[in-house]
Order: sequence, then C-alpha cells, then structure tokens
Amino acid sequence: MKKADLVSKVATDANITKKDAECAIHAFMDGVSGALSKGDKVTLVGFGTFSVRKRASRKARNPRTGKAITVPAKKVPKFQPGAKLRDIVK
Repeated sequence: MKKADLVSKVATDANITKKDAECAIHAFMDGVSGALSKGDKVTLVGFGTFSVRKRASRKARNPRTGKAITVPAKKVPKFQPGAKLRDIVK
C-alpha cells in the first residue's frame, strides 16, 4: 500500500475528503517525526511503538577496494509492533 492508497482508505473510512485525510496523515507523520527527533517514544496501544535506537560505531570493509573503514555511530528510528498488530499479521 502506498501513501496515496492510504489517503484514499482513510478518506473513505472516516467519510472525509482526500485532502483532509492527507492533512491528517501528514500531521501524524510530523508528530511522530518531531517526537523522535527529541528522543521521545510514541506509543500507540495495540498498534506499536516508535522509538530511537543508538547504533554503535563498527568496522566494515569497502567491497570495491577491500579497505577497512569505520562506520560512525548514529541514531536510527525503530518500530516495535504491538500485540494486536502481531496477531493480525500472523
């Protein structure tokens, strides 16, 4: 499902226009992105939790040259599905 499909689905289910549905989806994504950028977690009970994880620096090898390089540490977003979502997907 692509974003346009999701907008159509939300518009149909909520009985609102596609423009309003798209605004709602953008507001949700902006809210989650803003919270994660501050280091907060976003928990939607039954659906899942969005959080930020720290990835440690590590050694890697350039496949083209074979030279060893160091990949720096960074923060990455993570999604952990909730129990209801896991059960639905089974």
